[in-house]
Amino acid sequence: MEQTERAGALRPMEIERRSFEIIDAELKKMGREIPAELRPVLYRVIHTTADFEYADTLYVSEGAIRQALDALRPGALIVTDTNMALSGLHKSAVRKLGMECICFMADPGVAEEAKRRGCTRALVSMERAAAEQRQVILAVGNAPTALLRITELSREGFRPALVVGVPVGFVNVVQSKEALIATGLPCIVNRGRKGGSNVAAAIVNALMYMKDETRGEG
Repeated sequence: MEQTERAGALRPMEIERRSFEIIDAELKKMGREIPAELRPVLYRVIHTTADFEYADTLYVSEGAIRQALDALRPGALIVTDTNMALSGLHKSAVRKLGMECICFMADPGVAEEAKRRGCTRALVSMERAAAEQRQVILAVGNAPTALLRITELSREGFRPALVVGVPVGFVNVVQSKEALIATGLPCIVNRGRKGGSNVAAAIVNALMYMKDETRGEG
């Protein structure tokens, strides 16, 4: 049984470090050898969810992490499909890297267009992201319609730097993830029904921390 520390004995970064040590030890007990490049992403997802099944279901397309790290530079844009994912992004890391993060879901124009067309705001949000004239990383943790629209837009020439595709749920969730993988776009996808806005944010945060290894609290 793990020893309980008194409240306030550990600082947040120490708690995180110990958590990652536990995750590493448990994966080794399971006989899982995780590639070094993937560890920061997978470990942070498991740290966020306490769910070791992600070791079996998290899919990373070839070269996606390298391409994402190359894209995390001043002027780049991170677009999320929920304000929850947006709020989960580490703002200090975003500022340090000179980037911008945005969610179009609350934009009145997006809501109006979605209502007029009879589609979801997430779908229209991805169209807004595709219209941006800069490097874009898409973090989708809720809406399979967003992934399906990204798939369609890719056939029209849209090439985001990375798509994080981890919506959670039942309707079109599995299908939208597999459709994204089939596009050949750089992507990090959790196959199956699991995911969520917290997972999407955790993946993007892990990439930002990999880019900026000197990160601190805040």
